[in-house]
Amino acid sequence: MWPSARYPYVQAAIDFLVDPFGFEATTLTLGEIEGHYAHVELRWPEGSGGIMIGSTDNPDGYRDQIGAGTTWLYVVTQDPDALFVKSTVAGAEIIEAAADEEYGNRTFAVKDPWGHAWVFGAYPGA
Repeated sequence: MWPSARYPYVQAAIDFLVDPFGFEATTLTLGEIEGHYAHVELRWPEGSGGIMIGSTDNPDGYRDQIGAGTTWLYVVTQDPDALFVKSTVAGAEIIEAAADEEYGNRTFAVKDPWGHAWVFGAYPGA
């Protein structure tokens, strides 16, 4: 699955997700407007998906009608505790510290500087 989120500062969002969380920048296509990306894909190294990132200030057809908004995204990781430590050291805003859930998952949640919530957990889905 490839969810998409829009950010006012795409490069800052890329930097936030690549380090410390470990997303890998696989597609960084520059747009016609200097300093803007037409298309960004960051692959999650522990699975087959990733995230596509768009700009809130670079109109591109129907996507311009969607708006910035905020969302929360769940990312599967084999070691939530190690990732939690890395995100804490990097200064990410912690929403929920690493903890065990009633149904057996271990998760933690952070908020990026633009209000999107990122939940990292060991549960891969049914």
